[in-house]
Amino acid sequence: MIETERLLLRSWREADRVPFFDLCQSHAVMACLGGPASAEQVDASLGRMEASQAKNGFCFWAVERKADGAFLGFCGLKIADTAGAPIEGEIEIGWRLREADWGHGYMREAALATLRWVWAHQDQKRVIAMTVPANRRSWGLMERIGMTRRPELDFGHPLFPENHPLHRHIVYAADRPRS
Repeated sequence: MIETERLLLRSWREADRVPFFDLCQSHAVMACLGGPASAEQVDASLGRMEASQAKNGFCFWAVERKADGAFLGFCGLKIADTAGAPIEGEIEIGWRLREADWGHGYMREAALATLRWVWAHQDQKRVIAMTVPANRRSWGLMERIGMTRRPELDFGHPLFPENHPLHRHIVYAADRPRS
């Protein structure tokens, strides 16, 4: 679907299920996402991504390294669906990467390609991204790809109680570039 110098962002394949499950078992990767996911949660996530691709023409696409065909994680888009959040219904960019591949610029490359894709194929004024304040890697990437912190869009995530460290979510946005 999207090709960069080192990566392919593509639809999901059955062969991605096991490496995606392994990715979702990593305590480091999942630390700011509620912890390791069960097989049922991983299957449900894959189902949501496939449904989004069919309905919207985009999803959190599988990221494959071109050099060796390795599954690295995902990067792409979804419709923000946190009920009652100020960003509900907007297009959200998101990513997840194997810990062994952190620090090589893969997600920056994939995220920039995703933003170029959304500006070329969707009529959106902005794209948002969210994370928890403790996820410095993620919001650092948001800043490196040109997103701006939007505190007026922050919200408490309903899946976590108010006193939980994953309750408060911060939001960044990238506005459509001017032609």
